[in-house]
Amino acid sequence: MTKASAAPAGVNRAKMYQLALFPLNNGATNVYFVLILTYIATFGNKVLGLAMVFASFMVTGMRVFDAITDPIIGALMDKTSTKFGKFRPFMVIGNAIMAVSVTLLYVVTPMIPAEAVALRYVAFILLYAIWVIGYTFQTSVTRAAQPVLTNDPKQRPLFTIFNTIGSLAGMGVMQALAPIVASNGIAGDYNATWFVIMTPIGIALSVLLTILSIIGIREKDNEKYFGIGGKQEPVKVSEYIQIIKSNKPLQRLMIAGGGCKLALAIATNVTVLCMLYGCMTQFGLGTNEMGEVISLNRYDGLYLPMMVLGYVFAVPFFILTVRTSQKHGQKKSLMTYVAVAFVCYIGVLVMLLLWKFNTPERNLILMDNGKVSINLYTIFFIILFGVGYGAYYATADMPIPMVADCADYETYRSGKFIPGIIGTLFSLVDKLVSSLSATVVSLVLLAINIHELPTKQTPYAEGMNWVVIILFCLIPMIAWGATLIAMKGYKLDGQKVKEIQEVNAARKQGIAEGMTIEEAMEKWPGKD
Repeated sequence: MTKASAAPAGVNRAKMYQLALFPLNNGATNVYFVLILTYIATFGNKVLGLAMVFASFMVTGMRVFDAITDPIIGALMDKTSTKFGKFRPFMVIGNAIMAVSVTLLYVVTPMIPAEAVALRYVAFILLYAIWVIGYTFQTSVTRAAQPVLTNDPKQRPLFTIFNTIGSLAGMGVMQALAPIVASNGIAGDYNATWFVIMTPIGIALSVLLTILSIIGIREKDNEKYFGIGGKQEPVKVSEYIQIIKSNKPLQRLMIAGGGCKLALAIATNVTVLCMLYGCMTQFGLGTNEMGEVISLNRYDGLYLPMMVLGYVFAVPFFILTVRTSQKHGQKKSLMTYVAVAFVCYIGVLVMLLLWKFNTPERNLILMDNGKVSINLYTIFFIILFGVGYGAYYATADMPIPMVADCADYETYRSGKFIPGIIGTLFSLVDKLVSSLSATVVSLVLLAINIHELPTKQTPYAEGMNWVVIILFCLIPMIAWGATLIAMKGYKLDGQKVKEIQEVNAARKQGIAEGMTIEEAMEKWPGKD
């Protein structure tokens, strides 16, 4: 299992270090997913003084721009062939672009005088757009390189576990550091100082993960692993629609992946969590360092512990998802554990409906006056949230290795090896859907007459509990429902994937012996 050379004819297996290191590319880009996509609206509104609606809508607008650039970069990737490989140039260039643009955005832009507000708007848009291009360069590789890493149905599910480790090394570290740096002893809140501290930390972490990922894909970034061989005509942009129409599994995976990503993006949005763990847990009054009267809350004692608990609950689910995927296929695994998350969040919804402001027995509490203090409400919430979070967190990135199955299916269907296009077409819908998260949050807040994004110090306002119910529970549940419906007709189960690999391997052997692609396709036709 650890050596590709030991595999049967036609089966390309990865070495264990390759399986472990390459997914760190997703961790490298997820560093910026937290640093930019989670906090950019807060930065624009709170640090630069831009309008809340503008800052939030820019997140959606740039995510749409990101999605549109995906297929273009995917096509460019499929055409690329250098001494440094097909995928590695995009990883290096993308990471460099992100590092420079985020430094200029978060560290330099606040130096523009507040009176020159128009210049702040222009710099915000321009640097954000440049960052998006770099992000698309690097993140596209995570999906596009899957088919060359391994085509063994027993190995591909392992990507989910290693990807999660990579995400924890990137996203998890950033999420854990964020509230610590925002504590009163350091930055004090998500202010200009917070962004100056977090930016170099994020860049250094992302560069390290990128280097390790390059080591993981280096051997596989080679022409001998690219498709079934033979000369292939480049795919035109005008053919993309036909590819989507013909590749039915990709259509359904787009819906499932978009649903999973939307649920994760909204339920983990920092504004939503500030309302859940801060605004809704306020009690009494106190004073800050300036002597101003403020409402006290339990945000600092809830956010990080609840996040850690979520990760702890996720561990057994990652093991279960891999075992289920290896035994019954990734479709069965995804549907099973998304259903678990859906059921658990019905319970979370009930708990939030029972919540009552400033009522200890109907409120979340883990610590009180520096001592452990937990009530029955919190115990039930932790169990329901923990199991639900563990299940959906374990499935959130499961569609990524499934994109490789769709790319192999496209080769099986048409003879074309276009992992860049297939991966970025999936990303297009994924990003378009997840781009809605910041806009949805802002629109729901505006509905209760809140015009600034809440932070942990924002006082509770009437109706915030309903905002949390909608964003933290109802929208993710709708997204999971769409995922279950879409995956019901997904035909790339374990048996079909095995058939696809056997047919593609036979064609590759035939082409290596002198057949044309057309002759190989005719001799070994794909069957839907």
